[in-house]
Amino acid sequence: MKSNRSNAIAAGILFIIAAVAAMTGRLLYGPILIDPDYIIKGSAHEAQVLWGAFFEILTAFAVIGTPVALFPVLRKYNQSLAIATVSFRLLETTMIIVGILSLLTIVTLSHEFTNEINPDTTSYLLAGKSLLAFQNWTFAFGPNVALGPSTFMTGYLLYRSKLVPRFISILGMIGGPVIFTCGVLVMFGMFTQTSLWGGLLAIPVFVYEMSLAIRLLSRGFNKTEVEVVTVLR
Repeated sequence: MKSNRSNAIAAGILFIIAAVAAMTGRLLYGPILIDPDYIIKGSAHEAQVLWGAFFEILTAFAVIGTPVALFPVLRKYNQSLAIATVSFRLLETTMIIVGILSLLTIVTLSHEFTNEINPDTTSYLLAGKSLLAFQNWTFAFGPNVALGPSTFMTGYLLYRSKLVPRFISILGMIGGPVIFTCGVLVMFGMFTQTSLWGGLLAIPVFVYEMSLAIRLLSRGFNKTEVEVVTVLR
């Protein structure tokens, strides 16, 4: 029972770290990289971009940490689905890390442009825009397409197990498909990830994760349901 409480606290903390770090990182480097000429005048904002990358690294560790913390409890109800939640979160983490590497490569190119005597401005701009486009796609695929199935399956497991209040589980089962749909719509060019629609479609999964985090930190899992499963096993 004590280990279940520890897992609940760890998952709750990691959910909050992931949300705060992701928003902080994006706020730091997002406005700067909107400028298409960043690659040729970005050295002045290098520290801000690097701090943004640092917070993205924190996000990546927190993202994979949450399903790992929940796994020992959820696997008692359906081990296959519990493994799947970790797998999709691992995919999301991989996309975040790849996006970070693209971001750091842009910083390196900006350095090289500044240090060259007669740089080929057109080539540098083309390379920078390509890397930025790649980073934007990892942002759309990881925290959207890959997040959706994991959120839905976790919500489903929590719903069936009654480990947390049903309304939280239902939020997860709604938020997962919604954020997945958001990623698909972004992929087909219906709107951008940072648009109003992108923000609105991210609300359900955000509310779910924060509600779950608060519940896990304040009260943990439903002790009765955990005890029942322990006895049955």
